[in-house]
Amino acid sequence: MTILLSFIAANLLAASSGAFFKPGDWYESLAKPSWRPPNWLFAPAWMVLFLLNAYAGSKAYEAASSEALPTMLIVYGVSLAFNAAWSGLFFGLKRPDWALIDLIFLWFSIVVQIIVFASIDTEAAWLVVPYLAWVSFAGVLNLVMWRLNRERILARA
Repeated sequence: MTILLSFIAANLLAASSGAFFKPGDWYESLAKPSWRPPNWLFAPAWMVLFLLNAYAGSKAYEAASSEALPTMLIVYGVSLAFNAAWSGLFFGLKRPDWALIDLIFLWFSIVVQIIVFASIDTEAAWLVVPYLAWVSFAGVLNLVMWRLNRERILARA
């Protein structure tokens, strides 16, 4: 239980960047695709994903050999770091282009996380797949929003 709580705490720390860097008026004024989910959906979706990720991390941690554990923890931490950086880049600095670059690194770090977890605990790896799916969707949304607002954002930079 202590391990699970530690992984939940790590995920909450990463999630806290989203609470600190909020969308605000700037985001609301951006052009958005018609298929963008409503704002209220993002917080519960991320909460579920962070909880699944925490549970997956705790399962992988408990199943990992002493040789695999350092790699597992580094991959996990790198993924959370890229996730935490996104809100600050997109909402804080108002740079969807930089956030998209971060999101690409986040996507690859999640793929590596799934591969590492699969070598340790298959169920833990599968628990991370919804996270990858959502980040894939978020990447497409980020890209489309960047394209729709590119001139305005670059003029401001």
